[in-house]
Amino acid sequence: MDNKYISKLSPAIDFWAGIYLVVIATLSISGNAAVLINAARRLTLLKAPELLTVNLAITDIGMALSMYPLSIASAFNHAWIGGDSSCLYYGLMGMIFSITSIMTLAVMGMVRYLVTGSPPKTGIKFQRRIISIVISGIWLYSCLWAVFPLLGWGSYGPEPFGLACSIDWTGYGDSLNHSTFIMALSVLCTFLPCLVILFSYFGIAWKLHRAYQSIQSNDIQYRNVEKKVTLIAVMISLGFLIAWTPYVAVSFWSMFHSKEQDHMAPFITLLPCLFAKSSTVYNPFVYFIFQRTFWDKLLCLQRLLPCCSHQANSSVEGRKVEDKMVRSSDLIRAPVQSV
Repeated sequence: MDNKYISKLSPAIDFWAGIYLVVIATLSISGNAAVLINAARRLTLLKAPELLTVNLAITDIGMALSMYPLSIASAFNHAWIGGDSSCLYYGLMGMIFSITSIMTLAVMGMVRYLVTGSPPKTGIKFQRRIISIVISGIWLYSCLWAVFPLLGWGSYGPEPFGLACSIDWTGYGDSLNHSTFIMALSVLCTFLPCLVILFSYFGIAWKLHRAYQSIQSNDIQYRNVEKKVTLIAVMISLGFLIAWTPYVAVSFWSMFHSKEQDHMAPFITLLPCLFAKSSTVYNPFVYFIFQRTFWDKLLCLQRLLPCCSHQANSSVEGRKVEDKMVRSSDLIRAPVQSV
């Protein structure tokens, strides 16, 4: 086996890294599957911007299903499994899903900004056809960047610790080919989307500040929904950015200090990579925390709906619970529709 695919970590660290990835994969698959199941159950009622939330869940669960099993097996094996071919596959999937995620978040920020009205209830309405075209464009954009290294612009390679593969960041100073690809990728697929996210939510905050000045006492419900929607959207975006910032920072350090990389402990390069994978778990938990009705639906689904049927059979108490769920579902649809 090529030495670059042998783990630079101790067997004990590899073992616990594998355990960590098992937990992350389990939470990611179950959480995002719950989001998709909930969306499928009300497919005809999905609003246009809500499709972006579905797309984000698809990217998260896609990353967990296509990448994490190989990482887990390699961690327990104490060496990368599959050599160059699996490394190429892993890097390709990582590029597609990570770029799709950040571009989806950027579009979510812009859509959220446009649908947030100032004064209230005057925001732009989106059609499902428009959002579907945008989502298709995001996937094509991501696939294009993922294919560039296969065509000779940039390259994929193993991470310094030997148990994952990504863009060969250390090749930045080796050739103009690598340096131009990495800089273009950084600007167009990292910094620009991040700026869009930040400016979108600063714009939302300013719009809401102006809107609150004109809200009358009978618009309290609208104000609460707007605040909740904005908080959810901001937390989803911040969660992604916080999870990936350490990895980006270490990658950029290795770009400009490739000759000094041997002096960096492999364990230090492992931690940001593991932390970045938590981004696929974060989004469903935002829904679980802020939308208790979604949590109730998930529990009912896990129990094959016995709790729901039991409540439906109870007379007076059942009608009270149903009324509460109807009012809560209205609050859910507003945020998911607007995010």
